Amino acid sequence: MPHPHHHPIHHPTRRQTLLTAAALPLAGTAPVRATPAGAQHNIRPPHAPHWFPDTLAAWTPDTDPDLPFNTSTVPLSTRFGSRPGTARVTSLVSFAPTSGNPSQGVPTADYYALTHWAHLDELVFWGGSSGEGLILAPNAPVVDAAHRNGVPVLGTVFLPPTAFGGQLRWTRELTARNASGGFPLADQLIRVARAHRFDGWFINAETDGGDPQLGADMRDFVMYLRDRGAPHGLRVTWYDAMTETGGIDWQNELNDRNDAFFRAADSLFLNFNWTRSGLRSSAERADQADQAERTKSRYHLWAGIDVEARGWDTSVDWDAIVPPEGPHTTSIGFYRPEWTWKSAPTRDPAAFHARDDRFWTGTGHTSWHAPATSIPARSTLTTLPFATTFNTGHGLGWYEQGRRTSDRPWSHLGLQDRLPAARHPSVRFGFDDAWRGGGSLLMDTAVETELYAARFPLSPTTTVELTHRTDPGSSPVQVEVAVTVAGHTTYLPLARPTPRWTTAMVRIPAVKGHTIDALGIRLRGGGRVRWRLGRLAVRDAIPAVPARPGTPAVTGSALNPDGTAALRVTWPGARPDAVRHYELHQRLPGGGVRFLGGTCGHAYYVPALIRPAGEAATRVEVRAVDELYASSAPASFLFPWPTSR
Repeated sequence: MPHPHHHPIHHPTRRQTLLTAAALPLAGTAPVRATPAGAQHNIRPPHAPHWFPDTLAAWTPDTDPDLPFNTSTVPLSTRFGSRPGTARVTSLVSFAPTSGNPSQGVPTADYYALTHWAHLDELVFWGGSSGEGLILAPNAPVVDAAHRNGVPVLGTVFLPPTAFGGQLRWTRELTARNASGGFPLADQLIRVARAHRFDGWFINAETDGGDPQLGADMRDFVMYLRDRGAPHGLRVTWYDAMTETGGIDWQNELNDRNDAFFRAADSLFLNFNWTRSGLRSSAERADQADQAERTKSRYHLWAGIDVEARGWDTSVDWDAIVPPEGPHTTSIGFYRPEWTWKSAPTRDPAAFHARDDRFWTGTGHTSWHAPATSIPARSTLTTLPFATTFNTGHGLGWYEQGRRTSDRPWSHLGLQDRLPAARHPSVRFGFDDAWRGGGSLLMDTAVETELYAARFPLSPTTTVELTHRTDPGSSPVQVEVAVTVAGHTTYLPLARPTPRWTTAMVRIPAVKGHTIDALGIRLRGGGRVRWRLGRLAVRDAIPAVPARPGTPAVTGSALNPDGTAALRVTWPGARPDAVRHYELHQRLPGGGVRFLGGTCGHAYYVPALIRPAGEAATRVEVRAVDELYASSAPASFLFPWPTSR
């Protein structure tokens, strides 16, 4: 059924002061011994960049102190698993407020740690408001996690309704031409996307009062942005609000009033009040455009579904989009699926993932038409080595080789692993123990479950490694690795697990010219089972340990009111193809370490370095980590604490 009321996309206006103060460099950036924190003040955490048209015009990468913290480093992976005639899925997600959207995670596990990338084809980093900024670029952790799973990420250009503070002059400024007829701010949007390494823009023009000339300017602006961005891999999605008249009139279908914008952009997000007949006619019209241009089809139309208020209780005419027989009508456009996080009565990680699993896969529930029930999962697992520690990108602590090296909750999607697309109802993430990262995969029933679809090349030396254990009180269990090659599944038994983390290795029987098509687990046993998988890896050979990073430099520091120190740290990276991410540790008196954080980039903001009692200077170490989670030797610096405050 169509949405029960007219619901254009909008934002509550948040009247927050824009944070524009740049981090001041320390007096000298000696790589071995940094200036004491007391020498600097007003060091602020880096945030995802946001602009009004005039501030966007003034932006340059060379003068942006936050750019090193906001730059994605993970290339967009290639995926397989799509089928002709099936819908695609996009999601418009607000991870945080526009003017306070952290560049590199937050010191809490209370975060929208999306894991169902296998059922997404595009993610829009949603934001913007008249009081904060209209143009929002995605933060690096979200882009890195999405790219690892083959999902492009778009920033948002939001021109608000007048009821929410929108001013028509902003639309005119955005679409202003230069003397040669080009669009300087479109060039700036391309420059921003290339510098930050994300994949394009979602254009949402909802400020009313325009005329046909403004409509034509906007159409040409979108086409210019698409054409100039396409050679750099950028795309443009247009939201169904402004029509060719320059006014705002949500069509809820593709017709002759918005067709020019569909042709100008790469895809069109239809407003929420679509009807079954309107979707059919829209699909036919889009296919006709495809026949003429060979660039678009019905699956470049996103049928908008607003789940912000009711989530899986939202009334949707699913058969109109994904009929049970025949090809799907259009693609699916979710508005604010982070409802699973924001509306949760309990905001701990395990409770969130149970809710998010229900939304995306329908695990344990049949009343909601979850995407996984009609759209095949996609995978990026095609090359070796591959490893996962089932890290969801947030946790209640941090673990390394089964030892807890930080007791602080955290979130950082750039550290997220590639995770199983579908899980048996008895398989879930556990956050109370891990081999590495923030969690592990927990099974409490003796079942067989597929974890990953893959196309791994198979050779005589291909080996699977598992690090696993049982919890105290678990019944004995027999663990077998299920490996599917050429349509046949082989079960490779492991030694019985114990309550201590143990790593087991099994060689896969080679079949010449074939690939590993799926990996799974079969548990055998009776009684109460509680088994954890902390790491799964597939490799041919063991690669060399990554090289040590270059010497770190502290580019800003300050004391926090609680006596901890905030640091901005940068370092020259190791060879990019050998590094998955970087990790920072604090060396403790007595030889232990405390995990401070990690990032896929070459810069990190440490929000709260704790001073051990009586320590005059603290050593901070940066290590490169490879795809099998082997760590390099550390590059380090000494941070001297001030003698007085």
